[in-house]
Amino acid sequence: MSVEKKVFAMSGWTMLFLVLLGYLGSAILFFWSTIRLASYYNPGAGLIGLIVSILLFTVSLICSFGFFTLQPGQARVCVLFGKYVGTVRDEGLRWANPFYSRSLGTSSQGGVESAVSAGKDGVEVKLGGHHHSSKISTRARTYTGDRIKVNDKMGNPIEIATVIVWHVQDTAKALFDVDDYESYVEMITETGLRHVASLYAYDHMEDDDACENVSTTITLRTNIEEVSEALKAELDRKLEIAGVEVDDARLTHLAYAQEIAQAMLRRQQAEAIIAARKKIVEGAVSMVDMALSQLSEGGVVDFDDDRKAVMASNLMVVLCGDSEAQPVVNTGSLYQ
Repeated sequence: MSVEKKVFAMSGWTMLFLVLLGYLGSAILFFWSTIRLASYYNPGAGLIGLIVSILLFTVSLICSFGFFTLQPGQARVCVLFGKYVGTVRDEGLRWANPFYSRSLGTSSQGGVESAVSAGKDGVEVKLGGHHHSSKISTRARTYTGDRIKVNDKMGNPIEIATVIVWHVQDTAKALFDVDDYESYVEMITETGLRHVASLYAYDHMEDDDACENVSTTITLRTNIEEVSEALKAELDRKLEIAGVEVDDARLTHLAYAQEIAQAMLRRQQAEAIIAARKKIVEGAVSMVDMALSQLSEGGVVDFDDDRKAVMASNLMVVLCGDSEAQPVVNTGSLYQ
């Protein structure tokens, strides 16, 4: 695996002054040599001056190709004849070896090759496969994944999507250890999301074991923070080979698949109705017990078992019924 190395690039302003000085010196020396040769006065010195002026101009011209600028959040990977030299992270106008490749291309067979055609931001590769500029952004980026269908822990099909924030941590790994680090991030994000989603149930009611200890069981719907942390850890582990670090990972969509959405909705409604009925029955039993106890203890009515059963039945009907009970006034005794 490649490891990023820091390489020094001198200030471009200092080198710009030297290059301009070289152009000026070559021009002055060229005219001086021309005059010497034309006047036939000391032509040997004129010939030597002409050769030196041409060499000085050539050196200055070559040095002119070593200038580049870096903005905050950018880095330049320096490759000299196929060998990785280091990475420059200093912003501003800089100057480095003009023979460093301006663009890095990865052919279908792999390997780094330099190109020869000029482009807007340097040299562009015209080879098959992927290619990247020698400048690489280290700023935070976002990737919003598409909705994918995956089975949760219980085998139920669900639709899930995520968004991640990531940045390039190691430029050498990003460019040399994977073919295309941007496509690699997209692929790993989808596979990592599928893996994490399959580890948890959609909700507590989908997992029979979770019903026994709801407070400690992680589900996709009720534990978003825990699931996001698990997804981030999974992506960090897999993207390390590409020199990419994940800053944050969040779920943007979570729902049952369309083929089971209606059935699961009815199941959720049934669960809610059962839970509500349970609360109503528990409350009604408590109120009936309280009413019978207070009536018996106060000596208001002396209930035998049959009367208690009738009273309990009537109170349960009134308290648990969906509609209001219609009272019937009994003008006779309790047994008429």
